[in-house]
Amino acid sequence: MSTTNRISRRRFLLGVPLGLAPIAALRWNGAEGAAQALLSPADPAARAVKYVEDAKRAPEAGKGNNCANCALYQGVTGSTQGSCQLFPGKDVKAAGWCSSWAAQM
Repeated sequence: MSTTNRISRRRFLLGVPLGLAPIAALRWNGAEGAAQALLSPADPAARAVKYVEDAKRAPEAGKGNNCANCALYQGVTGSTQGSCQLFPGKDVKAAGWCSSWAAQM
């Protein structure tokens, strides 16, 4: 009779998520606290959507429309800047505006 230590595939797969949890937690905390680069209005992607850092300087912007109240903005409420779905890896000014502005639902 063989006495080798064999682990079943089911037992292995059940143990994997628990083993990776500490690594995932470290990665999550590090990414959340990291500041992203601020989008420059001169960036080609920003120019393509007429991004400005101050909505008051955009004649096309509706009254009161800015990044902070756009559906694409992912910044924390009350912050001066945050991420935008249009510009991955870059922050936009909450007071900014672009032609892709969409009302929040």
